[in-house]
Amino acid sequence: QVRLVDSGGGLVQAGGSLTLSCAASGRIFSGTVMSWFRQAPGREREFVAVIGWNGGGADYADSVKGRFTISRDTAKNTGYLQVNSLKPEDTAVYYCATGTFPGGTFSPNYYTRWRAYVYWGQGTQVTVFS
Repeated sequence: QVRLVDSGGGLVQAGGSLTLSCAASGRIFSGTVMSWFRQAPGREREFVAVIGWNGGGADYADSVKGRFTISRDTAKNTGYLQVNSLKPEDTAVYYCATGTFPGGTFSPNYYTRWRAYVYWGQGTQVTVFS
């Protein structure tokens, strides 16, 4: 079993930056991905970014490409989401999640779907004001 703890959210002016962290306890197996999703009030949880825990690439939602960067430190069992050039429409609760998909597949058919994930952080609020 994996426990995830999100942190790093806050209140920031448009154009500002934050670093979100996701500390994982428990063993993360090869083929696992770590992703970030976000959910704004009244909206469905949406995919933001994903990274293969042991390599295998990264991907981003079109709305955050060029502004957000996902990374992980396997020695610290921690994932990160650097969020830059923030916009008011980025306001949401941000959640990290880990998942392992059939055959260790790294495919958007799996990793963009929040229902495919088993382990979730508690969420961290990001509020961007103009």
